[in-house]
Amino acid sequence: MPESSSLLLRAYGSSPQMKIIDYLMDFPRNDFTQKEIIEALGMSKTTFYKYFDNLVDFGMIKVNRKIANAKLYAINTDSPIVKNIKKNVDYISEKIAELEEQKLKPIPAK
Repeated sequence: MPESSSLLLRAYGSSPQMKIIDYLMDFPRNDFTQKEIIEALGMSKTTFYKYFDNLVDFGMIKVNRKIANAKLYAINTDSPIVKNIKKNVDYISEKIAELEEQKLKPIPAK
């Protein structure tokens, strides 16, 4: 997996579901139409719709508001699943930071 992948995708894999979750977690205060998410991810509509409803059904994504007939979706930061994913990614990030810090410590002279 390319180094430019997010930590979430590096830890959980880059399945379509995780790409959707990752994108929405990057913008927790924003909401998007389904079309905006599809375009941002460069995902086919078929793939997107195959997985998106499950994420809504599991409560990981919520309808944040409606404008006319359009629904705008956002990550559900109150979802226990989303909270666990964030907690795990934060933990991994801390461990990576600790390892990097250890690499930067000078080796004591003998």
